[in-house]
Amino acid sequence: MQVALESNAVFIGIEYLAILCWGLSGGLAAIQKGYDIFSIMFCGWLTALGGGLFRDVMLGDLPPVGITDKGYVLTTLFSGVIVVIAHPEIKKFKWTMTFIDALGLGLFAVNGTAKSLAFGTSGMTAVFLGMFTALAGGLIRDIFIGDVPMIIRDKHLYAIPSFVGCILTVLVWRGVRYGWFDMRSEMVLDVLIVIIVVAIRLLSVAFNVTMPGAMPRTHVYLPREKRYLERPDITPHSEKDKDMKDVADRDE
Repeated sequence: MQVALESNAVFIGIEYLAILCWGLSGGLAAIQKGYDIFSIMFCGWLTALGGGLFRDVMLGDLPPVGITDKGYVLTTLFSGVIVVIAHPEIKKFKWTMTFIDALGLGLFAVNGTAKSLAFGTSGMTAVFLGMFTALAGGLIRDIFIGDVPMIIRDKHLYAIPSFVGCILTVLVWRGVRYGWFDMRSEMVLDVLIVIIVVAIRLLSVAFNVTMPGAMPRTHVYLPREKRYLERPDITPHSEKDKDMKDVADRDE
């Protein structure tokens, strides 16, 4: 079964653009660590295609598209060559990279969820695999280079937009299954989902929207320590011990 967005040439182009930019992002992370050219290209490949690799392995769709699709692989290699040469200039395009990164986040969340549903998974499983498609590449890259993963390090909304996109994709898929939408309507709704994911991500960065942390508290509420009664002495005593106890009681 074909995922709706995969039949649209415009979104295929956006997908390749997202792979290119995620490859640039992974390469930049390796350059900042001072790694060699092989490591730079490897980090770019992990960032761009690592999530899809994980998804396909979990779905049993082997070998994964991350190593069989020549277009994907060549795009990541091309991104590695670009970042090796033009990394000082690429760092200047912060907002452009953020925008295309958000596009990739939304597109991969929708495609990953839809592909999982097409393979017969439950809605909950599809949401998890969709989020892994969108997030696992950066997660694997950061672990590989010894950084705190982006989904933890970035205080702006990052995992939340992908989660929203995956949930909405499941709802649309269910609507198509029940005959509420046709193929054309599904494609339009998938486009809207991608736009929603991109909007949530960019607005959180632009207006510094972050998720709250732990609730601040100053007082600790714990149950009082239990006081146990001393066990009575029920052992038999000799007559001499009893007399000594009576004397002690009279002295008191």
